[in-house]
Amino acid sequence: MPTRAEIRFDRVLAAVLFVCALLSLALYQQMGVFAHPAPLWVGVITSLCLCTALAWRRSYPVLVMFVAGAVFVVAALLSVSEQLLANVVLFLSIYTVGAIVENRDRARLMRMIMIAGMFVFLVVGLFIQATNPHLISRIPQVGALSPLVAFMLAQILINVLYFAGAYMMGEIAYRVRLRERQLRALTTELELERARGARQAVALERVRIARELHDMVAHHVSLMGVQAGAARIVLDRDPDAARTALHQVETSARLAISELRGLLGTLREADPSLEDAPSTVSLSGLPALIHASEDAGLPTRFEIQGTEVPVSSLTGFTLFRVAQESLTNARKHGGQAATADVRLRYLSDGVELEIANTGAMPIPHPQSGHGQLGMRERIAAVEGRLEYGPRTRGGYLVRAFVPYDLTALPEGVTR
Repeated sequence: MPTRAEIRFDRVLAAVLFVCALLSLALYQQMGVFAHPAPLWVGVITSLCLCTALAWRRSYPVLVMFVAGAVFVVAALLSVSEQLLANVVLFLSIYTVGAIVENRDRARLMRMIMIAGMFVFLVVGLFIQATNPHLISRIPQVGALSPLVAFMLAQILINVLYFAGAYMMGEIAYRVRLRERQLRALTTELELERARGARQAVALERVRIARELHDMVAHHVSLMGVQAGAARIVLDRDPDAARTALHQVETSARLAISELRGLLGTLREADPSLEDAPSTVSLSGLPALIHASEDAGLPTRFEIQGTEVPVSSLTGFTLFRVAQESLTNARKHGGQAATADVRLRYLSDGVELEIANTGAMPIPHPQSGHGQLGMRERIAAVEGRLEYGPRTRGGYLVRAFVPYDLTALPEGVTR
């Protein structure tokens, strides 16, 4: 259906063409093109009918085309002087059928019928003129291509170009409209896909934050449990040690609340840019993590092997969380005599983190709990490898390997 703007445009166009038709009619009448022209009022009526029909060309394109053709024929038979704007209106009506009718078979058939009818009218008119004795007597007929034959061929050529132009321009206009419609549909689909992708990214990031909440809360609660137990044991015989342990409990609680508040603040944002949210932990935080593990009663040795290579923030964050989860499990399940070794190795093709403990107590199966599941998912997200399990000489080993991010490598370092 045509829009209001399109209908308004067609009505303004019809009014402008009618004014031009009246001016053309007056000029042709004055020029005396026809020996016996129709009265002026007949030309006004035919021009009015043509232009009025054009005002409805988008609503009833096929009907308007045939009405324009019929009025054009009537005007020619009555010898109406005005022919210029009549040809313009007829051209526009044929063009409109080709440009807007959605049923392409119907559009082609209707235009072919219209053009065939107009050519029949043309041939009949030329035949009448060729057999008119007054016309024949005035036009020389000498030679194979006499002026009369040349006149008829010129009329046919002009009409072929005229109707072919109206037909082809309608086809081209329809293809342009169809392409624009497809582009709009594709744009809408892309916008929906982008919105869907943004929602999925937010959902995935919220899952990541939930996993980080689990790791952070488990780490700090484990520390507080160990330190509170130590304070209870030494409370009577060593108040200073108990005070130190309680201070560590307070510190762990404050850190947990601080990290929890930051993560929940991110979740509360109405339109968060979560994918670019900076993490507060990385490989540079490993020494502090080792110190906290020792304060919690797990002797931990930290070693860096190889030449340090800058890694992406995501890689640093992932390995930090693996170390944090592994040390938490060692404190929870390794026993009082357990010790831990943390080794960070910078290899030629990636960075490797190894956490081993000497605890005598068995570690739960990897499928139990969410900690080791979270480690596997984190390492898989950075296309790394994760190995874990009991050691043959006792204790437990976690080894994570993450390939270097090529965009993060310094000059001269290759994967």
